[in-house]
Formats: sequence, C-alpha cells, structure tokens
Amino acid sequence: MWFVKNAITRKNLMALTGLFLCFFLIIHLLGNLQLLLPQEKAQLQYNAYSAFLSGNLLVKIISYGLYATIILHSFDAIYLSIKAKQVAGKTYAKDKRNRASTWYSRQMMLLGTIVFAFLVIHFKDFWFPYKFGEMPVDASGHRDLYSLVVGAFQELWYVIIYAIAILALGFHLLHGFFSAHRSLGLYHPYYSKIIKIFGIFFAAAMTFGYLIIPFYLYLNA
Repeated sequence: MWFVKNAITRKNLMALTGLFLCFFLIIHLLGNLQLLLPQEKAQLQYNAYSAFLSGNLLVKIISYGLYATIILHSFDAIYLSIKAKQVAGKTYAKDKRNRASTWYSRQMMLLGTIVFAFLVIHFKDFWFPYKFGEMPVDASGHRDLYSLVVGAFQELWYVIIYAIAILALGFHLLHGFFSAHRSLGLYHPYYSKIIKIFGIFFAAAMTFGYLIIPFYLYLNA
C-alpha cells in the first residue's frame, strides 16, 4: 500500500517535471533553429543569443531549475522502474502486455537512459567548454559557440549519435506526453483523444525540428 501511494506521488512528480522539460524543448529548439540561417548571420545571431542566455540572471535561475528537473526526472524514472519490477516479481517478465501496449511504452526506461547519456555528452561538448573553457570570439566579441557546434556536426559519427538520441527522445515524448496528463488525473474520454493527437504532433515536431539541424549543418559544411 505504501508503494502504491508513493508511486502515485512520484508519478505526479514525473509528470510535472516531464511537462516542464517539454516546455524547455520548445524554447531550446527555437534558439537552435537560428543555426539554419545563412552562415554569417547565424554565427552572430546565435552567439548573441547564447551570450544573452548566459548573462541573464533570470535565465540562470531557470537553468539551474532545469538541471535539477532533469536529474529529478531521471532518478524518479529509475526508482519507479526498479520498484515496479520488484513488486511485480517474475510475472512482470512473463505477462502479455505487448498485446495491449506499444513497444516504446514498454521501453521508456531504455529510451530515457539513451537521452540522459546523450545529455551528459552534450553538456560536456558544448555547455562546459562555453562556460569554463577558452573559446575564440566572433566579430561582435561574443564567445563563438556557433563554430563549436558547427564543427561538431561536421563529424558524421556525432551526427549519427545525435540522431539516435533524438529518435529516442521522440518515442519517449510520444508515450510520456499522454501518460503525464493521465498521471495528473486529467483524464476525460473526449479531451484525452485531443491530447493524444496533440502529443503525436508535438513528438513529431520536436523530432523533426531537432533532426534537421545536424543534417543541415553536416551537408552544408
């Protein structure tokens, strides 16, 4: 009984943190789409955008909240998965849930792990050098994050790893977006259909939006 109540609370927390991360994905994508502009304009505009985010106090506070949310969401997912397996025991592995659920809904843990692992790589390659490393500056005197990003996406292996992570994210969103509103108790037969359709479009838009950037930069290097 304790686990059921605790799991419900943690699922609500997972839903809230997940929805917050969905909002971040939109904002982050809108900023990254500047990379698709003509090279000189993209460099100046993207670097100015990055400098603004780095120097704005409100954005810094939100960023720290974001980092905490990512960690909290990840550890909650691991905790719930482990506890669910412990409670279900051997029957968990032998049930017929594949008849009533999609493969990606059964692989949320794996998909989330792939995304989290990529975030670690992503932070190491871009966030850490930008914050703490020595970097050249552009014509406006801003740290040249644009050249760092473009240079990374000139490597095919990095583009492939990025694409795998984004596809994992897309499938994670496909199930997670709909699951989140149910965890929060916002279930209604009519509105749930609308939310499910919106979730599909949201997952597809995020996947396509994030995928087009590395392939564009690689092909136009």
